Amino acid sequence: MTTCVVVRKGAEVAIAADALVTFGDTRLSRAYERNQKVFPVGDGFIALAGTTAHFPVMRTLLAGLGEECRLGSRDDVFRTFLKVHEKLKSDYFVNTKEDEDDPYESSQIVCLIANPAGIFGVYSYREVFSFDRFWGIGSGRNYALGAMHAVYDRPDLDAGEIARIGVDAGVEFDKSSAGPIEVHTVRLHEGDTAPAPPAGGATGGNPATGSTAPDSAATNNDGAP
Repeated sequence: MTTCVVVRKGAEVAIAADALVTFGDTRLSRAYERNQKVFPVGDGFIALAGTTAHFPVMRTLLAGLGEECRLGSRDDVFRTFLKVHEKLKSDYFVNTKEDEDDPYESSQIVCLIANPAGIFGVYSYREVFSFDRFWGIGSGRNYALGAMHAVYDRPDLDAGEIARIGVDAGVEFDKSSAGPIEVHTVRLHEGDTAPAPPAGGATGGNPATGSTAPDSAATNNDGAP
């Protein structure tokens, strides 16, 4: 489990994660292994939650897609992760089964993306969300969401600082998250600056994030929505 977040504010997006890996009741901290849950892809970054087996697979798979790895829009992300699913099955032997009533095969992947086009979330059945303000995944995400919601409108905090505050809340209260905290920031494409939140909070979506992702969009075993 983990705490990973993405934040969009002004002309900047940020992605951040803790550094703890767990094996049942055993903790493997950064003191013993250089655990990194965020890795670069193109001109942005991806953070993963779930089994550590995902990390070498996704780094190798996405790099191998070359120019077919397009993450510049919600539709681009969806099409790319369709290709990812095909490769996960054919080359990496993913177990696509979660529950008997699954509507689709599962990719078993839950991740966040931050790049100059914005911030995105991808879930097991290739559901893709484009967030306006912030989001989180992992066992510490509820703590992170609350902390980021509380400070997002402060004018003295940028996207990277808000992301750090979110993960720090996960580290403080979630038993499966621990520092150090890794934060990466990326400038948005010119003209893509995130608008200021409307007075009285966001409308038309999740009030904590301003996104159009429904509160009960998906269920995953890592605490994702």
